[in-house]
Amino acid sequence: MARRKRAAEAAQAAGADALLVTHLPDVRWLSGFTGSNAALVLAAGGGARSGRAKSGAGLKTVLFTDGRYTAQAKAEVAGIRVVIAPKAAAVAACEWLAETRVRRCGFDDGNTTVAALKQMRAAVPAKKRRGLFEPVGPLVSKLRWIKDPAEIAKMRRAAALGCRLFEEILGVMQPGMTEDAVAAELEFAARLAGAEGMSFPTIVASGERSALPHGHATRAKLPRRGFVTLDFGVVLDGYYSDMTRTVHMGRATAEERRVYEAVLEAQEAGVAAVRAGVSAGDVDEATRAILRREKLDEWFTHSTGHGVGLEIHEGPRLAAKQKQQLEAGMVVTIEPGVYMPGKFGVRIEDMVLVTARGGEILTPCIKAWIEL
Repeated sequence: MARRKRAAEAAQAAGADALLVTHLPDVRWLSGFTGSNAALVLAAGGGARSGRAKSGAGLKTVLFTDGRYTAQAKAEVAGIRVVIAPKAAAVAACEWLAETRVRRCGFDDGNTTVAALKQMRAAVPAKKRRGLFEPVGPLVSKLRWIKDPAEIAKMRRAAALGCRLFEEILGVMQPGMTEDAVAAELEFAARLAGAEGMSFPTIVASGERSALPHGHATRAKLPRRGFVTLDFGVVLDGYYSDMTRTVHMGRATAEERRVYEAVLEAQEAGVAAVRAGVSAGDVDEATRAILRREKLDEWFTHSTGHGVGLEIHEGPRLAAKQKQQLEAGMVVTIEPGVYMPGKFGVRIEDMVLVTARGGEILTPCIKAWIEL
């Protein structure tokens, strides 16, 4: 209820007296519902239907879904009216809004397609349609950036499982094994350990392919000598984890060791810069400054990190010149990398909880040089 109240208050501050939520992670965060067809309406003043109730009543919350989810909605949703509709949930929600006293309904224009907005408007009579839908941006998604203690506990468990899987896969990897086989072993172990799924297609990039920032696993074989980058995460109770480690097969060259140590120092500098009140851009600069000093910054081709939660990529974005201040309760990644096409690449990534005192690493498994 507290989350829904905060969302309704944010909508009112944006000039809307109701909020239509269709982005499924936002629906889940506000209601607990995990189905694939859902829309949630939060209406101030009770969202009373015209002539049926007094205005000024408490917050009215209605969840719309379809008949596939009748039992699931009953099991997952409490304290919210559920409407089972024989149509798209957002359309049913808009038809319901048409019969209320709501004058301006906020919606997330960043997660609403042009086609979806056209459907929403078509569901409302022309006399009420004008001015009804008010774009308010990712209002609920921004509220989700700051995790409560229960969310943090879930993310700790997901991160801990990721660490365990990494430590186990080190005993499996050997030269000649395919990247696909490494990913399959890791993913199978994740499911056996209780993961709902992987956070994204597992990245296993070896040899020259380690220079690909998003080198999804292929039939390429692990080299006798060279880097292997593993970037993966698991989903537990809806919450995502994300981590990257780069290990070396066989004996390394001096250049490979130098680059690895520079990336590790940059990553640790980024973690050290994390604390409430610091800007996302300052954290990015902390990592970039180390690589610049080592004349490796031209090979760092992406931002330093991003938020994680009910989605693998949430705000805030940790990138150059980002003014967003970090707040206690945010969970972000710190993941600098160096990618030298035709040679090799190195990336190291941790999930970090923002606190008033600094950053707490949620993925504390080994980052020191590993040679298999």
